[in-house]
Order: sequence, then C-alpha cells, then structure tokens
Amino acid sequence: MAKEVKKEQAAKGAKQAKGESKAKKQGGEQVVPKGWIPNLQKEYKERIAGELKKQFGFTSAMQIPRLVKITINQGVGAGVADKKIVENAAEELALITGQKAILTYSRKDIASFKLRKGMPIGCKVTLRRAKMYEFMERLIKVSLPRIRDFKGVEEKFDGKGNYTLGLKEQIIFPEIDIDKVSKVLGMEITFVTSTTKDEEARALLAAFGVPFKKK
Repeated sequence: MAKEVKKEQAAKGAKQAKGESKAKKQGGEQVVPKGWIPNLQKEYKERIAGELKKQFGFTSAMQIPRLVKITINQGVGAGVADKKIVENAAEELALITGQKAILTYSRKDIASFKLRKGMPIGCKVTLRRAKMYEFMERLIKVSLPRIRDFKGVEEKFDGKGNYTLGLKEQIIFPEIDIDKVSKVLGMEITFVTSTTKDEEARALLAAFGVPFKKK
C-alpha cells in the first residue's frame, strides 16, 4: 500500500513539473520558448546569489559561484557485443534531458574485452542555460524522490568545485517507459560550477535543493 501511494505521489509530482514548465519536447529535442526563464534560474537571481554573497562575504557579483553546465554520461559496456544497446541508451538519454545525445567511442583496442578502436561504448549530453536549470529542477523534485529508500545523495566533489552524482538506474526518470527498457543502465551527472572551492560549490547546489545526506 505504501509503495502504491509513493508511486502515485511521484506521478503527481511529474505531472506538476511538466505542467509548470513551458519547455516542450519535439522529437526528443526540448524547445525552449524565447524569453522563458526556468524556476531555478529565477530563484538564483532573486534569492540564491544574494544569500551566497552574504554567506561568504563576497564584494563583487563576479565572485558569487554559479552553475556553468551539467554533463550526463552513460557508459554502456554491453555495447561491445550489441551496438543497438548503445543506440537505445542514446535515445533514452535524449528523452530524459530534452537534448540529442552524442555517442562516445573507444580510443584504443583492448583485446581482453574484445574492444576495437572506434567502437561506440556510451553516450553523453551537455546542458547549458535554460535546459540545464529545467533538467536540474526535474531531477531534484521528481526523479530523485523516486529512488527506493532514498535518504539523500553522497557528497562527491572533485576538489575543484565540481560535483558528480552517480545513479544506478535510468528508470527513475518519468520520461522512461519501463516496459520499453531493454537494459537497466546507470549514469553520472556532473555539475560544473564557476568556483574552484568545494565549500562554495556545495553551498550553491544545496541552495538549489540538491538533497545531500545529513552528516
């Protein structure tokens, strides 16, 4: 019963997020209306930037950390045996992000893995500006809460102000029809910020609503 209620709540959240967003998808590509500003982008300008400036004592607006881009990577090892798996993964990633995914290829031969140079081994998408904020809002408010027994995300900063979130399943995204999934795949989502300090980057992402685990 509890699981059914949780699914219903997640479904309602997905519908609400889609209804609030003015960005539409056509053939997997997200079309952003001219002049439209995503909710998180508005929130950054109206609230978050000011709070960070006060928190860290910045004297210039240029010092305030900001989100530069979000990169989503999927490694598809099974693609070595079946190229179609990589192509399906790219199509799913396009549905999730609203932007066409590009394939990544092996750079050298590895005989033990039957891998040849130039073989497709994954796919990736890089989001900027409006698409970046729109994806981030859906990730935080809709997709992450769909993870079973979710208790927050780990803090995995790289020492240079960038954060990578690892997900085990693409099926947490409501855009994916689980009945059509041929293989469950994980992905890495990297948030690249303008600061080189992890403390400032964490404060920025936390202000956006990234649910870090409580220490």
